[in-house]
Order: sequence, then structure tokens, then C-alpha cells
Amino acid sequence: MPSKKRPAANTAFQLKVQIIGIEPEIWRRVIVPATLTLRELHAVLQGAMGWQDYHLHMFEIDGKRFEVPEDDRIGPEDGYADERKQTLARILTRGMEFLYVYDFGDNWKHLVTVEDVAAPASACQFIPRCIAGERACPPEDCGGDYRYPEFLDALADPNHPEHRDIVDWAGGFESEVFSLSQANALIGAICALYGERGWGFRQP
Repeated sequence: MPSKKRPAANTAFQLKVQIIGIEPEIWRRVIVPATLTLRELHAVLQGAMGWQDYHLHMFEIDGKRFEVPEDDRIGPEDGYADERKQTLARILTRGMEFLYVYDFGDNWKHLVTVEDVAAPASACQFIPRCIAGERACPPEDCGGDYRYPEFLDALADPNHPEHRDIVDWAGGFESEVFSLSQANALIGAICALYGERGWGFRQP
């Protein structure tokens, strides 16, 4: 059973993130400081996976929903909590699994597992990073996990009636290619953008 002991704020979490409903598995492993908010974790997950932050998202953790409310006057009694006010140190524990959903239309569901808790010497200044992963993130707006296999079939089959249109739309997409350096570059870019918006990322 997962430990319920809350980690200290000066720790870092090792998280595995995988898209639910896709085989072979599309996954990433990231290291993030416990001082991040869920809002900032969203930015890290976007970069690590390869999404482009075009759509809405939410977290579901321990039966509770977390997102950014459209109206700052909305409170927990309205059915969810403000993810900008929740730090990882307050809500995550080793062994915990939770859900991250991106794009409510395509409904990409990600299973996030807290694999480990570490205590680097400079955790408060620790920069989020991806350390492993496999397979490319699906393109935005390709239809979700139900349509993604059809998309791949059309992309790979020159005789498919939609092949040419899919090739043109996909822009050189390669489903089996994952680049660790690109994932970390995207994490840095999105985190920097969120930092400029005042969402709390510490600078290296």
C-alpha cells in the first residue's frame, strides 16, 4: 500500500506518465520538485509528452478534481479545487496514482504514478526534467485514443483513401520516435512561458 506520509517541501518526485488506451505504451518519466503547483505540473507534462497546450485540462487525485476555474470566486463547494493553489508536496505521496486529462474533446487520459520521492540537496531550485520515455505523442486534434489507431493506419498505408490528406496534415509525424532532448527543450519552453505569466517557476 502507498505510504500516506507527506513528503517535505524540499524533495522531488519521480513520476511516470502514460497515455491510457494506447498500445504499445506512450510514456514519459519526469523528475519534478515538490514545490511545484499542479498548474506548473501541467506545464511540465505538456512539454514532456509533446502536447502544445492548446486545450483545457484537469487532474483527478484521490477522488478530487483540480483545474483552473473560469471564475476566481468559485470554491471547492462547486465541485473542484483550484490547481494553482495546490503544491505537489501537499497532495502527492509515494506509490500514488492519479489522472491527468488533456483536451476534453479528444479526451486524452494520462495515468500518473508517483514512483519515488528523492531529496536532492538543492530541491528548492531543482529544474523539472524528463529522464526517459518511449514513442511520440499523438498529434493534437487527431481524435483521441479511439481514432489514433485509424490515423496511424491511414498514415502508413499508401493505398488508404485518406493517406495523402493524412500525410499532408501530419507534417512528417513519426509515431515511434521519441527525443529526450526535445522533451526537455519543450519542458523548458513551456515552463518559461508559465513563469513569465507569474505562475511561480523558479529560475535556474
